Amino acid sequence: MQVITSTQALEAFCKDAAGYDFVTVDTEFLRETTYWPKLCLIQAATPERAVIIDPLGNGIDLAPFADLLADHHVTKVFHAARQDIEIFVKLFGAVPQPLFDTQVAASVCGHGDSISYDNLVRSIVGEQIDKSSRFTDWSHRPLSDKQLTYALADVTHLRNIYVQLREEIAKARRQSWVADEMAILENVGTYVVEPEDAWKRVKARVTKPRDLAALQALAAWREQRAQQNDQPRGRILKDDALAELATQRPTKSDAFEKLRAVPRGFGRSGAAAEIIEVIQKVEAIDKSALPKAPERPRGASPKGAIGDLLRVWLRAVADANGVATRIIASSDDIDAIVLDDNADVPALKGWRRKLFGDKALAIKHGRLALAATSKGVVEVPVDAN
Repeated sequence: MQVITSTQALEAFCKDAAGYDFVTVDTEFLRETTYWPKLCLIQAATPERAVIIDPLGNGIDLAPFADLLADHHVTKVFHAARQDIEIFVKLFGAVPQPLFDTQVAASVCGHGDSISYDNLVRSIVGEQIDKSSRFTDWSHRPLSDKQLTYALADVTHLRNIYVQLREEIAKARRQSWVADEMAILENVGTYVVEPEDAWKRVKARVTKPRDLAALQALAAWREQRAQQNDQPRGRILKDDALAELATQRPTKSDAFEKLRAVPRGFGRSGAAAEIIEVIQKVEAIDKSALPKAPERPRGASPKGAIGDLLRVWLRAVADANGVATRIIASSDDIDAIVLDDNADVPALKGWRRKLFGDKALAIKHGRLALAATSKGVVEVPVDAN
């Protein structure tokens, strides 16, 4: 087992890896107390060699690995890649390309929705991973041989999984399906949260324009503070506290004590003073400049009979093609289609529309019916006359 702790050794590995058509990659990191993940290990493997790169090694420069991740002749293979890629985007400013996520590919090939690495190893490789080192403090040094062996298994088995899934995708002619998913993962915007967009992630229902303006401003404030101080969002304020602040909009420190979701004594903090300033700016916004509150849906309810029928159709299509339903359409997609024939959702675009979307619209408008048979759900054309 090779543990790379020097730039020279890393350069040698990356030069060797550049001669192969793929390299498998994984990371170990800590994030419990920070906004940005703290990179502790990088595992990488070519078809012939597997190494562990120690980014905490004294004086090591990761630039050679950044060059490997950017090499378009080498496919970078991950499993459940988003958090790993977020780390590399923060470090190097770019997404590894080209990219292959085995969790996504596995769902396209019928191995289950969001399948874990352990289960995929068991299913394809036929081996069982020792999970006893899963909760290791990866920032601690030295790491034991057992811990390093566990970490390395995250990329050694991945080689066989990648080769198998690549063959399954080609056999099923679903390269375009996978390409659509990889395009999302390869977009740097997937990993960068702009403060002005942070409100979209807050789980809160607001119905008034000024409440919405306050929520947008407060979420942006929290995101900026979290990034600047390298703290988790929830350590600053939880979503329910942001929502309450957006609707109550306190402008004096003692008013914070009347809010249920805000910690006791918060009104005397520096953060509370900043929030008051944010709220005062929101109160000063002219009514004509306020954001529009979400319109109330018109027509059939997404949770009604039409939505139920479309979900039945989605399950039937997924079963017939041996894929996870999520790959074809999400629950939000279904809701959007019920409300709008021209909804801007993946289920009404490209291969998904041909496979599911067009007939989903036909079902919605009564041009196609569904029937339950001994062979499953089948289509029944509706006579227009």
